[in-house]
Amino acid sequence: MDSHSYHSMSSEQFDLPLNRRELLRRSGGGFGALALSALMADETVSGAELKAEEPGASLIVKRPHFTARAKRVIFLFMPGGPSQVDTFDPKPQLTKDDGKPSPKLYIGQQRNLMASPWKFRQYGQSGLEVSELFPQTAKRVDDLCVIRSMVTDDPNHPGGCLLMHTGERVSSRPSLGAWVTYGLGAENRNLPGFVAVGPGPIIEGARQYGSSFLPAVYQGTFVSNPDQPLKNLSASVSDDRQRRELNALNRLNELHRNGRADDSRLSARIDSFELAYRMQTAAPEAFSLAGETEETGKLYGIDQPATQTFGKQCLLARRLVERGVRFVQLYHTTGGFQPWDQHSDLKAGHERNAFATDLPIAALLHDLKQRGLLEDTLVIWGGEFGRTPAREGTANGRDHHPFGFTIWLAGGGVKCGIKYGATDEYGWDAIENPVHIHDLHATILHLLGLDHELLTYRFAGRDFRLTDVYGNVVKEILA
Repeated sequence: MDSHSYHSMSSEQFDLPLNRRELLRRSGGGFGALALSALMADETVSGAELKAEEPGASLIVKRPHFTARAKRVIFLFMPGGPSQVDTFDPKPQLTKDDGKPSPKLYIGQQRNLMASPWKFRQYGQSGLEVSELFPQTAKRVDDLCVIRSMVTDDPNHPGGCLLMHTGERVSSRPSLGAWVTYGLGAENRNLPGFVAVGPGPIIEGARQYGSSFLPAVYQGTFVSNPDQPLKNLSASVSDDRQRRELNALNRLNELHRNGRADDSRLSARIDSFELAYRMQTAAPEAFSLAGETEETGKLYGIDQPATQTFGKQCLLARRLVERGVRFVQLYHTTGGFQPWDQHSDLKAGHERNAFATDLPIAALLHDLKQRGLLEDTLVIWGGEFGRTPAREGTANGRDHHPFGFTIWLAGGGVKCGIKYGATDEYGWDAIENPVHIHDLHATILHLLGLDHELLTYRFAGRDFRLTDVYGNVVKEILA
């Protein structure tokens, strides 16, 4: 740094008049930066009152557009595409016509129908049908809102996953979790606002939980190992020395940031150092499962090898949302980056996947409800698409199917114990109340108190939104 740069900065610091936010901002690192963070964290503003990209202001709590039913989200994503006709959408006619040529061609090919290997039965007061694959989740069926008429635009995994997570199947767009954190901020200034947990490789990687052109502070903090969620978190030097080093780093970063206000990456980087410093106290306790009782561990299946991994993910999700993390994304990636993709050996594959996730999911719903968290926590389950009612070739498998599949929601202001929409008698097409991914995203934002048409971000001369120019709130499923 030359002397001219130093004196220019120094004289700027004493220009008058200054409001308290500007005074704290110009004081650089140290007490000023911490005071500014505390000031911002204690204020609640709307998106119209404060630019989201203003340094230090990105993760403050923001008022929703209207009264929210949900405060936070847990998305249980099943990569590969679970079969709707084998899980939550029974088709008696498919069973009767097993082996017959399908009345519908798939990609111009004639295929034979294949009945589900599993039986369905009704559960709970609602009488919703669930297959033998999910006996534990079936016990929570009166908490579920099952949408049987989902449709999407891409039958391929990369595009399907991106569309489900970002609203766009080709170009890079901000993820659902990033949009939610951008719109609402973070409830706990000592923890990330958005956490993604996946113990295996994820198709399309960080694009599924990234922030794209939104300020980088809104991207998900990725956890690849629930047993060691955050590396290098413990400090090897004294708190006083660490604080002094961070102050010096902040001053240098602020000098570099002058004249680069449009580049959110540096602001996010600066914020990340301060967040990491604060997380040394809060994060070890929040991310550790050591304090949970043996009974809770058994509830989530952590004591069993088959359910241990996803059980830890679900228990970690509960711990994070009850401590103020806004959005938690769980990827079931045990056994591969798209374990539900059964083009062959459907029976063994779906049984293995369902057994690994069923108990933990039921435990999560039960635990959230008994703690009073389910009513304002929206839980989502599903994959990027479904699977065909027809057999793929001569193999015991099903192909990708975007024209009519199932997801379910629970808690967070949705009606419970209901089914919405329907596919035809074989499960090919959504024929009643089809719900596109854009409609699902609009509804999720609505439950969080956000109008999907108003939640926008200007980039490259255009106002972007999660739902682009599409999407309608599915009002019929709102409680």
